[in-house]
Amino acid sequence: MRDDSWLLTSLERRGASRKAFLGFCGAMAATLALPGSYAPAIAEALRAVRRPSVVWLEFSGCTGCTESTLRTENPGFAELVLDMISLDYHETLMAPSGKAAERSLRDVVGDEKGKYIAVVEGAIPTGDGYCTVGGRNALDIAREVCGNAAATIAVGACASYGGWPAARPNPTGAMGLGQAVPGIPIVNLPGCPVNGANVAATFVHYLTFGRLPETDQLGRPLFAYGQLIHDSCERRAHYDAGEFAETWDDEAHRKGWCLYKLGCKGPTTHHNCPIVRWNGGTSWPVGAGHGCIGCSEPQFWDANSPFYDRLPNVPGFGLQTTAEEVGAGIVIGTGAAFALHGVAAAVVERFAPLQHGEEEKKA
Repeated sequence: MRDDSWLLTSLERRGASRKAFLGFCGAMAATLALPGSYAPAIAEALRAVRRPSVVWLEFSGCTGCTESTLRTENPGFAELVLDMISLDYHETLMAPSGKAAERSLRDVVGDEKGKYIAVVEGAIPTGDGYCTVGGRNALDIAREVCGNAAATIAVGACASYGGWPAARPNPTGAMGLGQAVPGIPIVNLPGCPVNGANVAATFVHYLTFGRLPETDQLGRPLFAYGQLIHDSCERRAHYDAGEFAETWDDEAHRKGWCLYKLGCKGPTTHHNCPIVRWNGGTSWPVGAGHGCIGCSEPQFWDANSPFYDRLPNVPGFGLQTTAEEVGAGIVIGTGAAFALHGVAAAVVERFAPLQHGEEEKKA
């Protein structure tokens, strides 16, 4: 018989019911762009899996991704996620310090080789003398830790593509983890900062299916980066109607009209910000009145600044223009955007055997 007492004990300790747990699994299925019918399969997998060891490395960054993940409230029940993993090393959160902390990292890398999950926050400086932890430079640590991990999650724009540390003139030679340590099993969760809901969903996907989620050509999971922000923006109808705010304090801005003319990069940016949102799912930058700066795209700091300058003229304003057509006209090197229904269909097709297997068991 399966021993899942650790999960039941955790639920009871936090005063959470099985109903709340199933609600969390349903929210995770929605975040992963899976049908709600997958919630029971996710719940079954999470009950059966043993907590994997996780090490969270911090290099050239501002710790914003850690702060964002700590404050995640949506899809809710986030504290349970902390009980699904064993966070054995995190410089900001762990109790040990100095040699004791470094011993914790060595123990995981040595004892759990090929089994643990590595999370990396911050860019990897490749210049001499930059970013050392415990007397070792970031590149050496990343090579050893990520090279021996079962999977690696790069959280935030800095770890994914270099972010602002890699912006011109880049004196430290900073770069994204995948570029600095090629050939490792990795998924990128860019954003400045990362949305903690996407971090949780990536963990849940790995624990449920035993592998990292399907990604686009830039290594970003399709469930979170499979469509343009422009597709789901609540201001999209105003864009289609040619209704734009011209200044930050005009009547159009107060009415919630499109921020394209004020520099919004939503038509070129792939992210699920309008769907998952922030602060417990209550708001996001564009909803709060600030244009998207495109922080989930490579080299966004150089490519998209000045942030308040409008994008080049986008052809095809009007109701007949899809976000894919808009993005295709001005995004170079990222390929065609994935429509949301296409993402869901691809994921469902990939994991249909899992669901069918569960149905056969019930039958």
